[in-house]
Amino acid sequence: MTVVIQSVEELGSPGIGARRAPRPEDRGQAAEQTRERILTAAVAEFGAKGYAGARTAGIAARAGVNQQLISYYFGGKQGLLDELRRRWQELEAGLVTPDTSFADSIGAHLDATLDNPDWARLTVWQALGDCPFTDEADGRQYLDRQRAKMADSVEKIRQRQENGEVTDEVDARFALLTAYAVVFAPITMPHFVRALFGDDPLSTETRTELRNQLIKLLGRSS
Repeated sequence: MTVVIQSVEELGSPGIGARRAPRPEDRGQAAEQTRERILTAAVAEFGAKGYAGARTAGIAARAGVNQQLISYYFGGKQGLLDELRRRWQELEAGLVTPDTSFADSIGAHLDATLDNPDWARLTVWQALGDCPFTDEADGRQYLDRQRAKMADSVEKIRQRQENGEVTDEVDARFALLTAYAVVFAPITMPHFVRALFGDDPLSTETRTELRNQLIKLLGRSS
């Protein structure tokens, strides 16, 4: 027997009987809340299993919605990934301002990474090549943006070396790589971090210690 879906509301609430039609503004708000639940569930699913291992059925189950809503709102799994990438890029772009100190910059990146472990795990999966792109052109554009972003970050490190914030005894590229490695360590090597520092890898105490040690390691001695 063919079942015809009458509305988006039926997709999200299967089995619910007839009721008063919601106002347009209520429908818009409900739709936005559903979209956000799906995105939150997708971050968790992708972070835990990677893009290849994640399934839309699992995302729908986490979000508590009908699986068809993922296609309705995002066009499928790839559309979810594309939207999550866009949001992560927005988050990163707003972390620091040009006048943010080196110490505060380290702290901001640590907090953003460890406050959002599922997002960070998705970034790691992407770095390992698990997350595909919509097409080849999109992949090239992403790589070009990454290269430009890294070049800009290296240049900022060099500027900090010139103004005395960061030691000039190490290459700016290595300084940046070291900072990334330490910031992501509680996500990529949680057991090592716990064994070394004796605390929850995501705790305030651990991130404070990592921040302080990074500043000592890369900061210029007075």
